[in-house]
Amino acid sequence: MEARTARKRPTIRDVAAAAGVSRGTVSRVINGGHWVSPEALTAVQEAIRTTGYSMNQHARSLATGRSNSIAFLLTEPQHLLFEDPTFSILLRGAAEALGQREMPLLLMVAGTTEERRRITDYITAGHVDGVLLISSHRDNPMVKSLLRAEIPVIACGVPIGYEDSVGYVSADDVGGARKMTQHLVDSGRTRIATVTGPLDTPGGTMRLAGYREALGERYDETLVRHGDYSREGGRAAMAELLEARPDLDAVFVASDLMAAGAMTAIKDSGRSIPGDVAVGGFDDSGLAATLDPPLTTMRQPFERISSEMVRLLLEVVDGQEPAAVTLPATLVRRESA
Repeated sequence: MEARTARKRPTIRDVAAAAGVSRGTVSRVINGGHWVSPEALTAVQEAIRTTGYSMNQHARSLATGRSNSIAFLLTEPQHLLFEDPTFSILLRGAAEALGQREMPLLLMVAGTTEERRRITDYITAGHVDGVLLISSHRDNPMVKSLLRAEIPVIACGVPIGYEDSVGYVSADDVGGARKMTQHLVDSGRTRIATVTGPLDTPGGTMRLAGYREALGERYDETLVRHGDYSREGGRAAMAELLEARPDLDAVFVASDLMAAGAMTAIKDSGRSIPGDVAVGGFDDSGLAATLDPPLTTMRQPFERISSEMVRLLLEVVDGQEPAAVTLPATLVRRESA
């Protein structure tokens, strides 16, 4: 009986031959895809698939001194990961961007002091090459610990208190809020309230600033309440506004999830949307279109935000200086305003 010959394991040389590129190009693709043309990247990825080549991650980590993985760090209570759809969209986009580079994404939630301590210890022990920081608050102690340990970090949104040392990708919060408020003004509304996000977050402070800019001298502190980016927070803040200023005829809410809660409070008060109160949100994460009536909102380019965060973070991992990118938000008109 003829002995079976074991199939030889594909090598980098085999991948290079199949892709029609050098072994150095294949190596660069395997180590993150930096300094490789889109055409060569596509060719190598296809050759890896067709040859069945797989990397020995342990050997690669020993050779490069890197873990070849990235952390997606959410510094919010765990329930918001499931309640706020923006986080899952950002998570999916980052995972897809890293997947194209054959790099895994590790989800970490640090909403309590104990969680922050435990996760800081894990990250600074070298288990990830860098951190995508989601929803950071002003002077976040985790950022200070990560920077002290020289861990590369890129934030989603302006990292308040660390603007000079941490790169970030952000939607234009000020411009988007200004555009939404102006839309409410242009529709004939004259007593426009707002429910802000937490004022220790960039979305909280900057969207409030955009609202103030649009109103100018018409800005009225009695029409402002502060929320916490949760549905219940939006409902409670809106209920307070309706009690304090029953004459209000519009509200700009700083997130779609809070806007959903605000719409509940408006309906519970016997008012109609948009007949009595027009409602505008911010995010367009998918929730907005499902509300009754569908929510007029500012669309953040979440997929672009995710991919840009990954790109900037890998540049910092490679030794480049942190950079910042601000992307425009787009007005999406629906029936609520």
